[in-house]
Amino acid sequence: MSNGLQERQCGKMAVCGRFAPTPSGRMHLGNLLCAMLSWLSVRAKGGRYLLRIEDLDAVRCPRSLADQIEEDLKWFGVDWDDGGSAGGEAWYQSTRSVIYERYFHRLERSGMVYPCFCSRAELHAAQAPHRSDGTYVYPGTCRGLTAEQAVEKRKKRPPAMRLHVPDRTISFIDGCQGVYTENLAHDCGDFIIRRSDGVYGYQLAVVVDDAEMGVTEVVRGRDLLQSTPRQLYLYEQLGLAAPQFYHIPLLTAPDCRRLSKRDGDLDLDALRARFGRPEPMIGMLAAAVGLRPTAQPVALTDLVQEFSWDKVSRTDAVLPRNIVQGSSISYR
Repeated sequence: MSNGLQERQCGKMAVCGRFAPTPSGRMHLGNLLCAMLSWLSVRAKGGRYLLRIEDLDAVRCPRSLADQIEEDLKWFGVDWDDGGSAGGEAWYQSTRSVIYERYFHRLERSGMVYPCFCSRAELHAAQAPHRSDGTYVYPGTCRGLTAEQAVEKRKKRPPAMRLHVPDRTISFIDGCQGVYTENLAHDCGDFIIRRSDGVYGYQLAVVVDDAEMGVTEVVRGRDLLQSTPRQLYLYEQLGLAAPQFYHIPLLTAPDCRRLSKRDGDLDLDALRARFGRPEPMIGMLAAAVGLRPTAQPVALTDLVQEFSWDKVSRTDAVLPRNIVQGSSISYR
C-alpha cells in the first residue's frame, strides 16, 4: 500500500465503511440500497466512509462508468471521505495487482495453493457435488496432480490458482442476518484466488483491500453471504483483522420474484429521468427495508440520526408494483 493511502486510511479503532461498486454498467436500485445503508451505518456512528472501485476486469469496467457512478452517488446524496477519482489510482482494483501478488505469494509459500486446469465447460459437465441450493462445489479435480502432470498441462493452457480449504466449519454473526454457518470443504470447496489470465480473484482482492484500507464494517447484498466464510478463512490465513459484516435484503417484485437487472430498465438513467430527484427514491427504499413506516420522500441526511440496524429487515425487500412495472433488478 502506498504511503499516501496509509496516511489516508481509516484509523485502526475508528468505524470505517465503504462502498465498492463494480463499474460494468450503470448503477441500479440495488446498488443504491447498498450505498444508502452502508453510508447511513457509518455516518450514524461518526465514522469514515470510503469509495473503492472494484474494476478487477478492466476490459469490462471502463473508467467512464466509474466516473458515472461517482456522479450518481453525489446526486443521490452519498459523499465519501476518501477514495474514487479524487483519491488517485490506489482506489481502483485494476491498479493494485502488485499488492495482491504479495499476499498471493504468502499463501503460495504455505503450500495451500495449487494450479487448476479445468475449463468452465469441463466443470459444468462434471458430476460435481452441489449445495442444497444447487450451487456448484469444486470437487478438487486438480488438487492431486503431480508436478510432472502440472508441467504437461501447462503446455496446453495456463492454470487458474485455487486455495485448498480444510474440512472445517466456520460460523459468524452477521449484523443483519444473524448467525451463519458453513463448512468450507462441503459447502464451498477449493476456490480460485487467481484466474488463468493472471487477474486476481474477487475473494482475495476484497480481503486484501478491506484490510489494508482499515475497513471495519462491510455492507453488501444477502446474495454474497456465502462468500463470507471463505473470506474469513483468508483473513485468518493472512493474519489480517476481519470486519463486521452486514448482508442486507435483496430487492424483489410484489410476487416475491427476485429481480435481475438484465431483464429490466431500473438503472439510474431511467430512475433519474422518472423521479427527477432522489428524495422519493430514498423514501421508497427506506420503507422497503423497514427504516420508515411509509415511503414519504426524505433526504438521506435526515435518516442518519434515526438509523439502526435493528430496524432493517432480514427478509427480502418488496418493491411497490408501480415501480417494478415488469422490470427487474439485482445487485452485488
